[in-house]
Amino acid sequence: MLKFIPIKASAGIIGFESPAAEYTQLNLDLDQLLIDNPSATYIGMAEGESMVGDGIFSGDLLIVDRAQNIKDQDVVVANLNGVFVCKKIDKILRCLLSSGQNLEPYFLREGDEFQIEGVVTRSIRLHRPFNKQL
Repeated sequence: MLKFIPIKASAGIIGFESPAAEYTQLNLDLDQLLIDNPSATYIGMAEGESMVGDGIFSGDLLIVDRAQNIKDQDVVVANLNGVFVCKKIDKILRCLLSSGQNLEPYFLREGDEFQIEGVVTRSIRLHRPFNKQL
């Protein structure tokens, strides 16, 4: 179930009290809400459509935590042969899984340079692109 976080908003309409009127001030810190381990967390941007089945789309922000224990089927950011990828990890079969359509698993082979950079703990959809360069 989705947890509702009440935030006061005013649309400039007078005569009717806002349903959020009782929430005059909310101490909401997005760092505290979204980041579990601040010193071990970084934010990256997804590129491509290989993880759409997990709700990660090109242009989404990924919150990546290096302090998390990696579990089977976690969505991770990894460095594979010098390229950063976002995939699900299958620890049993030693492969990386995409959730986009018609994409085959990548089975890790001897000689691959492979390093998990962290677990994707959250993704944030941007409905408008950034106006500034990241």
